[in-house]
Amino acid sequence: MAPFVTLINLAGLIALLLWGVHMVQSGLQKAFGPSLKTVLGSALKNRLRAFAAGVGITTLLQSSTAVGLMAASFVAYGIVPLSSALAVMLGANVGTTLIVQVLSFDIAQAAPALILVGLILFRSFPTTRGHDLGRVAIGLGLMLIALHGLIVELEKIDSTQTFQAIAKLISDQPALALIIATILTWLAHSSVAVMLLVMSLASQGIVQVETALAFVLGANLGTALNPWLESRHGDNPSALRLPVGNLINRAAAVAIAFPLTSWLAPMVLMIDDDKGRAVANFHTAFNLVNALVVLPFLTPFESLLRRLMPDRPDKEAPGTPRYLDKAACAMPLMALVNASREALRMVDVLHAMIAGTRAVLEEGAKSKEKVAEVKELDDALDKLNAAIKTYLTEIDHQQLSEADRKRLSEVFTFITNIEHAGDVIDHSILKQATKRIKRGVTFSPEGFAEIRGMMERLSWNLQAASTVFMTEDAETARKLADEKARFRSLESSATDAHFARLRAGKKETQATTSMHLDLVRDLKLINAHLVAAAAYPVLEEKGKLLSSRVADA
Repeated sequence: MAPFVTLINLAGLIALLLWGVHMVQSGLQKAFGPSLKTVLGSALKNRLRAFAAGVGITTLLQSSTAVGLMAASFVAYGIVPLSSALAVMLGANVGTTLIVQVLSFDIAQAAPALILVGLILFRSFPTTRGHDLGRVAIGLGLMLIALHGLIVELEKIDSTQTFQAIAKLISDQPALALIIATILTWLAHSSVAVMLLVMSLASQGIVQVETALAFVLGANLGTALNPWLESRHGDNPSALRLPVGNLINRAAAVAIAFPLTSWLAPMVLMIDDDKGRAVANFHTAFNLVNALVVLPFLTPFESLLRRLMPDRPDKEAPGTPRYLDKAACAMPLMALVNASREALRMVDVLHAMIAGTRAVLEEGAKSKEKVAEVKELDDALDKLNAAIKTYLTEIDHQQLSEADRKRLSEVFTFITNIEHAGDVIDHSILKQATKRIKRGVTFSPEGFAEIRGMMERLSWNLQAASTVFMTEDAETARKLADEKARFRSLESSATDAHFARLRAGKKETQATTSMHLDLVRDLKLINAHLVAAAAYPVLEEKGKLLSSRVADA
């Protein structure tokens, strides 16, 4: 009976450790996630800054998966290069080791104080960041209690013959240790929890340091499996580049380090004779050295990934959601990132609608099929908009922080305006284009040049809107907001030029006068939706948006 009770105790303590890790991760993500996402978006413009941001943000969020999702969302629409996102992942790999470093010290006595402080914060600030930081403190306290309990229980079973036989089997088979750690990390979705368990085993001498290093390598490999496995459902190989690149990098580093574990074990003990600390030091050193070696070669690595996984036409129906993972609804930060990534697909659809509409206007009678294609794209836009809104309502709103609620509102505003922009094309511009095709009339060269220039500027503004939506960069938001005045000016000058051609008696202008003016007005309306979708929320948050354009009396 005693061995059975001990096993139950071990399982319970491991579960407590996992729950403590979950509380720390969820609390930090709710407290700092949205603001850190903005920091990450700015840092991704530079490779070294991206690496530093990966270290810092992952240290706070304690989730390289969450950081990877944010980086992938920036890459999804080409806002940042893949090499910068890979640099973030290198930094994230280092960042996950820092909490392990802190917990490798004997600070179990701080557990009651952490839980007490955490409970006070949690109960005193029910809707503020203090509430989330209280969750973090409670989680850390539970982790320390679990670690201390693991050490006590492991001491009890260290002398049993069965456990010694299992420990000897694993110690004699480092490859088995690597495989076990990989599987455990994949199942637990947490390299931190597995690393803390390995440190406990090593500190009690239950496994040799060499075997513990193999466990460390397995934990590093296992933590790269989840993003890759979760991305495999996509039909487009380009969506896999970041998770596959991270997995290739980890696998190559593990393959190089694994044969050297017997040589590295004495070296890490020379630095610190505490076996638990030695394991933590190796974990940090492994990821740091890997980052320093790979960082200079990210550009050719990006080229290799692009050759291995080239872009190809998306065979999936454009209105079918791709990133709305229901399981992520319990974690607001990940769910909001998923919704943001799906919103970028709406941008892709709207971009295709603008390009298709331009082709309709250029090709005249030959464009009847393209009208139907653009209408189908608008249907896809409506479906994505409805799917994202439904997904947003399924997020656990009780776990939403104030910053999460703000981001949810921004996503809702963005997709609503993008959908409205598509409706302008479908319900107004395409009707005008169809009417022109039936009448067999064409725009004057000067008139169509004006329309073409406005549509080209719309495409650029749509790209800018997606950038502002993901990075919340105030300077880009201001430039996008200025485009509203620019389009008013374009509308005014196009109207004046149109009436000048009417006075000159140009036949094309006379035949298309109402269509031309309606088109110009509709294009200005689409641009207004783009500005409202992305620029205004950011400028309002920064206090740089006036309540009215009307001058005081």
